[in-house]
This record gives sequence, C-alpha cells and structure tokens, in this order.
Amino acid sequence: MLKIVGGILMLGVLVFVHELGHFLIAKWCRVKVLKFSLGFGPRLFSRTWGETEYQVCIIPLGGYVQMLGEGGNEEGQPLTEEDKQRSFAEKPVLQRLAIVAAGPAMNLLLPFTLLPLAFFIGMDQPAFLDRPACVGYVVSESPAARAGFEVGDCIKSISGHPADTWTEAEKNLLSVAGKRVSLLVEREKGPVDLQLPADATAVEGLQGVGLLPRQAAVVGFLQDNMPARKAGMQLNDRIVAIDGSPVRSWYDIPALVEASEGAAMTVVVERSGSFLNLQLDPKFIGEKESGRYMLGIGPQVETVFKRFSLGDAFREGVGRSVELVDMTLLFLRKLFAGHISAKNIGGPIMVVQMAGSVAEEVDLAKILSMLAFLSIQLGILNLLPVPILDGGHLLFGAVELVRGKPLSEQAREIAQQVGLVFIILLMAWAFYNDIMRLTFGG
Repeated sequence: MLKIVGGILMLGVLVFVHELGHFLIAKWCRVKVLKFSLGFGPRLFSRTWGETEYQVCIIPLGGYVQMLGEGGNEEGQPLTEEDKQRSFAEKPVLQRLAIVAAGPAMNLLLPFTLLPLAFFIGMDQPAFLDRPACVGYVVSESPAARAGFEVGDCIKSISGHPADTWTEAEKNLLSVAGKRVSLLVEREKGPVDLQLPADATAVEGLQGVGLLPRQAAVVGFLQDNMPARKAGMQLNDRIVAIDGSPVRSWYDIPALVEASEGAAMTVVVERSGSFLNLQLDPKFIGEKESGRYMLGIGPQVETVFKRFSLGDAFREGVGRSVELVDMTLLFLRKLFAGHISAKNIGGPIMVVQMAGSVAEEVDLAKILSMLAFLSIQLGILNLLPVPILDGGHLLFGAVELVRGKPLSEQAREIAQQVGLVFIILLMAWAFYNDIMRLTFGG
C-alpha cells in the first residue's frame, strides 16, 4: 500500500510542477485562469482563491489548467472587453506559445535542481560503476556475443575514447550510438579490437549490447511465496552449486534452473562459513511459450556511498540531467526507427511502480533521482507534436506564425481527433505492457 501511495504522490509532484508552469506564465501574460486541477474525474475537494478554483480529483493520472478563452468561447456567452483582454485566445501567438511550452519546460528544468541536490545529499551507487569495465557475462545471441566478447574482457577504449571505468564506457558508448563502434579490449592473451555494428542497441549502454558486470552469486533479494524463501534460503547466502554444477557467478544460475525443467533440485549455499543443502522445486512463471522456471531470488549488488561537494554536486547533477535528456531522445529515435521493441513502452502502472519502489526505501536522494528521471520523460512526452499534447498546440502555434493566421477550426478538430486516437492507442498499448509485466514478469 505504501508503494502505491508513494508512487501516486511522486506522480502528483510531477503533474503539479507541469501545471504550475502553465499557470505561472498564464498569470504573467495576464490570462484569466479559471481552474487549476490535479487529477481528473470527480472532485475530492476544491477551494477558490481569487478568480481561480483549485481542486484535487479522484483519478491521479494528470491535471490541467483551464484558462478563459481556451478552446474558444464554449458557453456561447459574449465576452466583456475586460475578459477579451484576459482571454487566452485573444493573446498574441508568441504569448500563447510561451504558456503552452511552460509546462514541459518546467518538467525539463526540474532535474537540473533535483539531481544536484541528490548528489549533494549523497546516495548509494553500484560499486562496479567506478571500477574497470570488465565483463562478467555475455548475453547469448546479443550484439556483444556476435562481436566476439568473452567473460573477463576489460574494455579500455571505445572508438578512441578512453574507458577507465564502467561509467566512462557507458557514456562513450552512448555518444557513438547509431554508428559502427570499435572497442579496444584487454584479454588474458593480449589486447583485441572488436567491432559493434551501427544498429546495436546502445541506448541502454553496455547492458543493451549484451555485456553485464561481474556479479557474485550472493542472495540480496527473496520473493515471497517462491521456492527459495520456502526452502529456507536467506539473504547473504552464497550459492555454491546447483545439482552438482559449480556456480561461479550469478549469471550461471538462470541456465542451471532452466535446465531442471521444474524437477526438484539441490542447491548448496554457504552461510556464515558453513555449507547447507537446500531442496527447491523451481516455479514456472509466465506464458507457456515465453515463460521460464524461477526460484524467486535476486543478487546482492555491492554499493558504495558517494557524496559530492556543492560545486561538484552541481556539475554532476547538471551533467546527469543532460545525459538523461539525451538518452530519452535517443530511445525515442530508435523506437520510431524500429530498432527498439514497443514492448519497452510503459504506462501509468509502471510509473507508479517505479516511483513507489523508490518511495518505499525512504531515501531522499533516490526519491529526488527518480523524480528527475520521470520528470524528463513527462516533459519530452508532452513535447511530441501530437494534437491534444502540448507539442501539438506548439505545432499549431508555429503554423500560425508562418501562415500569419491560425488553422481553420475544421482542420484543428480533425487533427485533435487523430491525436486523440493516437494517444488512446498508445495508452492502451502501454497499459497492456504494464499488465503483462505484472502478470507474467515480461
């Protein structure tokens, strides 16, 4: 329950910031704001201050700012001269564009405040990020596997750019996304030059091309009502062997579990210097064709606490914000080009899940980081040139600037209907993906 409430509250913060952008610039342009709403549907409560009604509604998946003259004079009542001067529709096109752009702009600017603060407060980060980019596992049939990567390879440079750490390797790989990539790799027998094709999925960094960091076979998560917890496995247990086969890293486990085909298996774990034999019956999760056998465990990821001085926190935060914007734009480009599956699209359920998982930890720096990440997604999504989104209204305004007059009402209505259908289909697909993740974990 805390997870859901926390997720909704974090989503509410982002919606509030977005609508506050519209509200403030509308006020600055002397447009009369009739209503400021967080959420949709029936009102939970409302209050009127001055000329504006402020309300919170029952469906927490968005919000809106209703301005006088927005969408025309729908009530059919003639406007007074004073109202005309304060009508959104009567304002110069540049002022209208500024009001529309202010919402996404606030979402895109918010991370430049939140992330520096998060770095200044300090947070736990995976330890491997500051270590050499040495490969712990190569995903089969991945671009990295086809390029010839092997476990134990350490990346030294990417297209001529030094990569002393996993973080540097991620940044360098992202910077050359969409191009053929040359990687200098240090191997036990000596340096090797490997090539990744231009169509390799680099938006997720090294993991996107099939390279995973070293990961010890130590249990850091146990899922309720799953075989591992039922058999008595505990956090910090180190898995040594499964049915007689040695386990050298976490990545050995999935293949050994899958090979059992659901039959009872013996798992040897090391706990406080002693070795224990546990009997587990793997559980099949998912659909018949795409599901897999699982134990209900997750790895213990080694972390280090990092805190920056005020100046360094500002530089790191701004740099990370720019990276997140670049990664989001790159993701969209590859999505529309067909290089990334549409199954990666997530909807409100996924957003609330992600936000709620972080909120559950009650870690301020992590909460600020997640808010920054989601704020960028919301800002860029709203800038897509789709009618009914802010980006669609910006497109209409740009056309009006070029033509010297607005589009006809009929043209705008047709565009709005097309945009509405697109958004409904997109949301339906996103909800479908969310439900599939919840139901089948994929």
